[in-house]
Amino acid sequence: MSIRTLVKTIQDIMRKDVGVDGDAQRISQLVWMLFLKIFDDKEKEWKFIEDSYESPLEDRFRWRNWAKNDEGRTGEELIDFVNNDLFPALQKLSSTAGVKARGKVIGSVFEDAYNYMKSGTLLRQVINTIEQDLDFNSSDDRHVFNDIYEKILADLQSAGNAGEYYTPRAVTQFMVDILNPQLGETVLDPACGTGGFLACTIDHLAGQVKNADDRKTLQSGVRGIEKKSLPHMLAMTNMMLHGVDVPTNIRHDNTLSKQLQSYTPKDRVDIIITNPPFGGMEEDGIETNFLKKYQTRETADLFMALIMHLLKHDTGRAAVVLPDGFLFGEGVKTTLKRELLEEFNLHTIVRLPKGVFSPYTSISTNILFFEKGGPTKQVWFFEHPYPEGYKAYSRTRPLTIGEFDREKKWWKKRKTSEYAWKVSAEEIAKGNYNLDSKNPHEEDVNLGNPDELMEEYIKISRRLKDAQNDLKQELLQALRDSN
Repeated sequence: MSIRTLVKTIQDIMRKDVGVDGDAQRISQLVWMLFLKIFDDKEKEWKFIEDSYESPLEDRFRWRNWAKNDEGRTGEELIDFVNNDLFPALQKLSSTAGVKARGKVIGSVFEDAYNYMKSGTLLRQVINTIEQDLDFNSSDDRHVFNDIYEKILADLQSAGNAGEYYTPRAVTQFMVDILNPQLGETVLDPACGTGGFLACTIDHLAGQVKNADDRKTLQSGVRGIEKKSLPHMLAMTNMMLHGVDVPTNIRHDNTLSKQLQSYTPKDRVDIIITNPPFGGMEEDGIETNFLKKYQTRETADLFMALIMHLLKHDTGRAAVVLPDGFLFGEGVKTTLKRELLEEFNLHTIVRLPKGVFSPYTSISTNILFFEKGGPTKQVWFFEHPYPEGYKAYSRTRPLTIGEFDREKKWWKKRKTSEYAWKVSAEEIAKGNYNLDSKNPHEEDVNLGNPDELMEEYIKISRRLKDAQNDLKQELLQALRDSN
């Protein structure tokens, strides 16, 4: 069964259930079941490689003991077990004293999870479909999860909120490739969504892992924070399938809810890579966690202040996706940009074309690359072009990682070209820190004098109306002749 067919089959079963309302609930329902199935498959692996492995779950709450038997609990008995036994037991793990790390992981995943299904018979059908068609101890099926993950993300779009979670894989890969994280460095995504940047970082670091100690170093160095329960659940699942067996560093929290000044030097990291939410407003009071000069309710601005604060002195580096509005915006944005040029080396801004994040948003976006330890002397801009023959990206014609070969080739031997130009920090400062630099190599299109254009438009309109009248008369005469 193909992934698309598998997910559609599961969702079609859920549509028959009166308790599940809409795509977002169907996806949330599917994800918590996938997590428990994956955790159970991982437990088989841990039991094999760890001599003294003990499950954090009571036997009756392990997937293999309540879900695996296709003729096991069903109907009212199953719903009663899930709602009144399973969920309370899993949610309690996050706050119970003495629970080990793996138990805490389960607790954090189920903290805000919910069983929407009302029919135990339909729930049994969904469980059986998952159990029969997926084995996450199989290397093939582990790769299959990436396809399930992409399908879930695509479905989140129709639920109306996918833009909060998803950064195109090509953008993620390019940003990681450029930052080039090394084993032993700490990598943070403070708005990690479903964990795309972190999964890509793990893949990048995998070739540097030589032994068990290296594996521990990798796992401890990858950190993420996500405040919404569904993307956090997906991020935890994503991490486990990328070899992070105990993803306790992926926290379910609002990064902005902690006072900026309460972060100590030990909280600073080597790399921050993120696509923070933009266009939204934080809840009342969140801005008071920041210094007066940064106080705003605009989410992206608060994240930028935090990112700049959390980078290690002299060695920290970052890649951040931000909308055009940040480049030309004023107020708090001007303060942030001034500090970015004075205290950091904002060496590169890659200007992405419209539609990169389509269909989630049509807003034009940019990737800012900067390092702690300024000041900036000059900022290089690189305008990413559409492939030949493209006027826009779409789901069937998305941005691909191969398109970034042009930037990668240019990166170390920078020269001005039809796509690349540089602007001095001094010039940017004189322009009130406006970073919305246009490509000087684009040919200006002369649209003509407005008055002359209007006169020409009126003439064309008159000729068109005269032609319509002539045609009407010809048709009327033809009808008369035929009669």
